[in-house]
Amino acid sequence: MKDENCIFCKLANGEIPTATLYEDADFRVILDANPASKGHALILPKEHYADLYELDDEIASKAMVLAKKMITKLTPILGCDGYNIVQNNGEAAGQTVFHFHIHLIPRSKEDSVGLGWKMGALKDEDKEYILSKI
Repeated sequence: MKDENCIFCKLANGEIPTATLYEDADFRVILDANPASKGHALILPKEHYADLYELDDEIASKAMVLAKKMITKLTPILGCDGYNIVQNNGEAAGQTVFHFHIHLIPRSKEDSVGLGWKMGALKDEDKEYILSKI
């Protein structure tokens, strides 16, 4: 199902012009209009899913295979040294558009793209709690 008020539904289904890198029955891959680096792309499912929690398992599997296909093709074109594959779920995690999507962000050794976090330490009580509940 599509959401008529969702900008990413419109982009994924060709209602708004995009720089499309790839398209099939389930997805459209486009260049991000506000890239973190040259060649930053988005994988957008054509159906509306707010986030990974809502995503159909089959589409989730296809999305990761597509991510691999796209970075394998784009790496030599862009001459990048690596890729970040980023997928945010929920506002607290940095999600700003509530239509599942995957960022494909080319990286080079000299870039200043800021993706990271302050490393912590696994506390014994946290480990035990999580292991006991899973």
